[in-house]
Amino acid sequence: MKIKASVPIWRKEDRTAHIYRVAAGIMCKKGYEATSMNDIAEAVGLTKAGLYHYIRGKEDLLFQIMSFGMDMVDEDVIAPAREIADAQPRLRAIVERHCRRIMEQGGAVTILLEEMPALTAAHQRIIRTRKRGYFELVRDTLDQLSVEGKLRDVDPTVAAFTLFGMILWTSRWYRHGGKLTPERAAADLGEMAMNAVLNGGRQERSNATGMRQDRLPHMERPIKQPMRIADAISGKGTGGGPEIKIFGTK
Repeated sequence: MKIKASVPIWRKEDRTAHIYRVAAGIMCKKGYEATSMNDIAEAVGLTKAGLYHYIRGKEDLLFQIMSFGMDMVDEDVIAPAREIADAQPRLRAIVERHCRRIMEQGGAVTILLEEMPALTAAHQRIIRTRKRGYFELVRDTLDQLSVEGKLRDVDPTVAAFTLFGMILWTSRWYRHGGKLTPERAAADLGEMAMNAVLNGGRQERSNATGMRQDRLPHMERPIKQPMRIADAISGKGTGGGPEIKIFGTK
């Protein structure tokens, strides 16, 4: 007697999150306009009709993916950061937590946040409002550091946009499977961010994200052969991967 293969039982919220991640990956690879609903349905093992049980259409799917990405940032980055009263460890927590989330979960959802023009005007306003709230948290943190005399002589708005550039670009260069772990990369990015915006040289590592604090400063460690820029761009230094395409797909 043949035994029928077991089929995984999905909770609707788990299946929906899976659809969002898979669809985001396909859209990043093929482009939003070139991605069809059939492409997504086939990739997640559903019929086209079955896919519409979870989403209402392609534009709605893009909006839901963006909302899903912002929900994760709210949960993993913004909410914990708001619990930190001291601006300095709060800023480090924001940079390290967001970078680590991108590297652990993949950057496709982050990259798709650039597809704002494909949304309806109403959906654009919702996503833009959520982005603005996050931006203001970072800028307010920098303003607090400025008042405390800890910020370099830079405009907090310029500093905030620069930090977001550092965080979001992680989605384009980090590759899984290499020697560079998310924990190590996030800690280094946090260190560079703090040294970029704070007065007084190298800052002490905080324990806001549970990162190790016993690592030596870079100048106290043995000097190794530096990674060539060409290798970094091609992905050779982080476990391999396709070449980065500026404002394109992975």
